[in-house]
Amino acid sequence: MELTDARKELLALQEKLSAYYHALSLLSYDGETSAPRGTAANQAHATGILSEEVYRLSTGEGTVSLLEFLDSRKDGLTEKEQRMVYLLLKDIRFMQKIPLEEYTEYQKLMVTSQDVWVKAKETSDFALFEPYLTKVVSMTRRFAGYAAPDKDPYDYWLNEYEEGLSRAVCDAFFDRLRARLVPLIRYAQSRPQVDDACLHGVFPEDKQKELALYLMNLMGLDPDHVGLSTTEHPFTTSLGSHLDERITTHYHEDDWSSSMFSVIHEGGHALYDTGSAEDLVYTVLDGGVSMGIHESQSRFCENILARSKAFIRFLFPKLCELFPGQLDRFTWEDVYRAVNRVQPSLIRTEADEVTYCLHVMIRYELEKQLMAGTLAVHDLPQAWNRLYQEYLGVTVPDDRRGVLQDSHWSFGAIGYFPSYALGSAYGAQFLRQMKKTVDVDGALAQGDFAPMNGWNRERIWQYGSSKSPRDILAIALDGEPFDPDVYLDYLEEKVRDVYGA
Repeated sequence: MELTDARKELLALQEKLSAYYHALSLLSYDGETSAPRGTAANQAHATGILSEEVYRLSTGEGTVSLLEFLDSRKDGLTEKEQRMVYLLLKDIRFMQKIPLEEYTEYQKLMVTSQDVWVKAKETSDFALFEPYLTKVVSMTRRFAGYAAPDKDPYDYWLNEYEEGLSRAVCDAFFDRLRARLVPLIRYAQSRPQVDDACLHGVFPEDKQKELALYLMNLMGLDPDHVGLSTTEHPFTTSLGSHLDERITTHYHEDDWSSSMFSVIHEGGHALYDTGSAEDLVYTVLDGGVSMGIHESQSRFCENILARSKAFIRFLFPKLCELFPGQLDRFTWEDVYRAVNRVQPSLIRTEADEVTYCLHVMIRYELEKQLMAGTLAVHDLPQAWNRLYQEYLGVTVPDDRRGVLQDSHWSFGAIGYFPSYALGSAYGAQFLRQMKKTVDVDGALAQGDFAPMNGWNRERIWQYGSSKSPRDILAIALDGEPFDPDVYLDYLEEKVRDVYGA
């Protein structure tokens, strides 16, 4: 085989794989948004067949020979081609260790499990979901054993979501956060409490959707390539490439802020994915490199930008226009303080910036035990409720607002949650670096996301997965080492601004 021909075949292989993943992603997106409730079995059937085709294409002799040929001739490849070969071989080596029947069974399980999770959450019935989650946990542990028999199963999956992440790294990171967050929460609770009445009332869904579309436009999301829908748990998905991105939200008519911040959060994911360089389309390099970097972009938009004083002041007149009569007795300062109120609560996605990481720590502690086999799925609700009381001082009233609130475990995303906290910390350090060349507050005062988007595109988005997370951090931070204390300093400054010194 000539190297020139092999390089062409490398691109053709990725185009074919991207088409399969487009179909699988579209099935999943439809299943979670507009598909009739009784169609999960049909979706699982199609997913199983398509997943088998992906498995056979990926692990087939022709594909493996092509990639091994290219891997042995790295010197003749561009840096991006080398990265393509590395990522493809990494995925293929994993697949080769999983029996085909188990691989397709797992893909079908994810569809069924997620469908049952929705029903279980609606009825607050963990027992309905328990057998499916038990199987998800079992297969997740087994797959880690196949892939890396000498490695701790949870360490394996943590590293899959964020390269270099392990229990030891997470333990040190969370210990560092906890040491300063707990006193900060106590300080906020010792001060006169913030009134959040401005967030509550009657806010029609159609007006909230109008706000969502307005925010997407402000953020710079292209409506020709980014769609919006509703679902039980907001998420973002790419359909085959950065040219087709979908985000979802939910609307609570008694709280306009819930949908607003979920749209901005998911919009941050979409900005990252759609910001990939054009020459990465239909390759494995298209889209974000890791969940830690991904969450840095979503949390950056949701919290650092959208909860800022400058942006809330800009947005307030629009809120008054959309919800006439609801906000007349309030000021933009009232809204700013309300959306930054520090208050231990039940729901992670609704949590304030300061208590948020404690929600993540709870999930991390439970995942460690599930993956070690020291906590049975049957006992998960009790363990969840105990940790919520211990970490946040709140009593969980039911499974719907407790162990069933997140969808992640229903589709096997065990090891994902620490990325939310890690991404939050990355984002604060990006802000500090960004402010050296960008007037962030000045731009937000005009509702202009373009300067921040430009900085992120140049240093993060354009690279897609063509560089490792470590390399992206080095570029974004000009070689400065990652320092969680920058995040903690940012939180302390905001809390003192909201609550007074």
